[in-house]
Parts: sequence; C-alpha cells; structure tokens
Amino acid sequence: MTSVIALEDVWLKLGATPVLSGLSLTLEPGEVLALLGPSGAGKTTVVRLILGFIAPERGSVRLNGAVASADGRVLQLPEERNLAVVLQELALWPHLTVAGNLAFGLEARGMPRAVREARIADMTRRVGLAGKEDRRPAHLSGGERQRVAIARALVLDPQAVLFDEPLTNLDVSLKRELLALVHGLLKERGVSALYVTHEPREAVYVGDRIAVVGDGRVVQTGTLDAIRASPANEFVRRLLNDLDWSGVAAT
Repeated sequence: MTSVIALEDVWLKLGATPVLSGLSLTLEPGEVLALLGPSGAGKTTVVRLILGFIAPERGSVRLNGAVASADGRVLQLPEERNLAVVLQELALWPHLTVAGNLAFGLEARGMPRAVREARIADMTRRVGLAGKEDRRPAHLSGGERQRVAIARALVLDPQAVLFDEPLTNLDVSLKRELLALVHGLLKERGVSALYVTHEPREAVYVGDRIAVVGDGRVVQTGTLDAIRASPANEFVRRLLNDLDWSGVAAT
C-alpha cells in the first residue's frame, strides 16, 4: 500500500543551524500519526516541508508515491498538493463569516454553489456550529474559532490534514472536548492526518501511531503499547514518563 505521505532521509539547515538530520516517517491511508517532541525538535519544519513551503536540502517528500520535493527543489507547488492544515494561530479570515471561511477553499476549487452550501451546512453541524454560520471570528468564543479552523480543513475533503500544535494554550476541559471532536471526525471520515504536538497526552489520545522526534530525526515510531514496552532510549522514556497512565486510553 502506498503511503499518503513519506519523508525519506530528509536533511535541512536554517542558516547554519541543522534542523532535520536524516528524518524519515510515513503516514498511511486512514491513519492518524502523532508527531511528538519538545519545542525546537523540528516538528513545524516537517509540516512546512510537507506543505511545500520549503524543500529539503537532501532527501525527499513523497505524496501518494510521487516525489513532491527533493534535494533542494519543490516539484509540486503548495496549491497543487491536496492537503489542509490547522495551525496554532488558526489563521481565520477575520472579515469573513463562519460560512465564508469554510467556503473560501471550496470556491477556489470551483465547486458549484449548491454543492458548496450543502457541504458547509453538513460540516458546521458536525462541529457544533449550526446556527452560527453568519458570525465572524471576533464574535465567537476561542473554542468556536478552533472548531471553524477544524471544519475549514475537513470541508475540503483533502488527502491528509496537518495539525500543527492546534490546541496549545487552551484550558484542559476545552482541550479534551476538541481532541474528542478531532479524533471522532478523522475516524468517521477516514481522513489521514499528521498531528504535531509537544504534549504526550494529546499524542496518546489522537494517534494510531506515535513518532517521537528529537535532534532533528525520528527516534522511535510505533503504537503506544510498543513504545511503552520498549522505549528506544532515555529521551523517549522521559518524554512519556510524566503521564498519569490511569487516565489515558490508547486509541
């Protein structure tokens, strides 16, 4: 089976600073892969590589088996990659309504109005925003704005969604609520997703597999049970050691 996304022996420096050092990972069809690591480990750089904003100095990025970037060259432009992203900053259009934010990408793809409106109505209902389609971001709560960002990504029906620390700085109860929403929607729709986080609990909750990244490379990849049973090194053991496992259920 061809991987939805594959990074193969990727190396990259920003200025004189090494950021990625031989990083490799794969995202399989229908899988949620949690990319877990501390700040500065290169996680956001991985997202930018996959989106096509930068190219690896060495190594390649493949989408559905086709080389999208390699050896310093972007071969497939960002707008040609059927990907969606949910950022920590959300990046909602402040002058557009909820429906307008969801419609933006669909209009760019030339989707007929009737189809577009039906898809938006279905998605706003699924994320709990029915009845709020005409509100602008400034008139929504923080949790509602997060729901708009999630809905805007999924309404495009992309081949994969990239989540880059989407729930940072939220309170615990809201974070749990949105994690459950994200996990449920991804599994219901069978969407492949890369979920980037520095919080082990988020990775454990949402990920089918976890890829632990440190020093610019993937240190260990596997299911939660496999990593817990045999951590690759002390770095991995410490990263997961602080969790209260009685309150965490593997997906």
